Amino acid sequence: MDAHNAGRTARSLELLHSLSYFVPEVEDRLGEAGLEPGRMGYFAGRSAPMGAVGAGVVTATFFNFSPVVIESVIPRAWGLTTPGAVVEARYRAVGEAYVRLLGESVTSSPEMAEAAELASIAARGIPGVEGRPLYAGYAEVAWPDAPHLAFWHALTLLREYRGDGHVAALQTAGLSGLESLITHTATGFGFQKKFAITRRAWTQDQWDSACDSLRDREILDARGELTANGKELRELVEDLTDDLALAPWAALGEDGAARLVELATPWRDAIVAAGVFPAGVFGPKVGTSH
Repeated sequence: MDAHNAGRTARSLELLHSLSYFVPEVEDRLGEAGLEPGRMGYFAGRSAPMGAVGAGVVTATFFNFSPVVIESVIPRAWGLTTPGAVVEARYRAVGEAYVRLLGESVTSSPEMAEAAELASIAARGIPGVEGRPLYAGYAEVAWPDAPHLAFWHALTLLREYRGDGHVAALQTAGLSGLESLITHTATGFGFQKKFAITRRAWTQDQWDSACDSLRDREILDARGELTANGKELRELVEDLTDDLALAPWAALGEDGAARLVELATPWRDAIVAAGVFPAGVFGPKVGTSH
């Protein structure tokens, strides 16, 4: 298993983790746990395994969100509920969403159990927590017993481990959180521009100012598209991210990874077909070779 193929495997499974940010079950259960609807659920829900951390820690680990929107809900969320209650509610909600979207015949199937086992082999192959703060939080969450939740938990460990490495790669490339978001959107594979600005809570002035800086550095051209230098920089970031996330996929091996993707692809496609993800999540090049 080389780093490029490992990266393709991780990206092909991404949506089976990230549905947790969009399904209504999560907001409902987090509300029952005491959180306010909207952004508080996202920031507190995702950061809860790290404990009752402040806005600075969430800004550092989430990286491309406006600090202002994080500061509006963190640490206030921890006066309304506890991280432990949030973790329990979120996992329960994801389990409910999987059953609703895929059906009990899938979530309790031998195929789901096999996928959970394969994903857990990869996740347990992660070599350590050094430099991976968000992954480290999730690594302390107890493994669920239900196969579909064990599957999601393993994918979450892999996703946050890769994400922590991606932040390191972006910083190595000299990109701020906002610049990272802009250049990712400019590849055509990231969020659509309007969705990126509103979802990450930046102002148009902040976006335009960062674009000007990227033009001065010859990363963007006058039209806001990546220059040759910009494309090379993004490729270097993705290659380094793949390199930093290789270890768990190497532990699983090519055959195991291929089988995991074979099992999971119909579930991913069913979730997309169900309309879980809002318009603007996918860039115009999604579905093309990448």
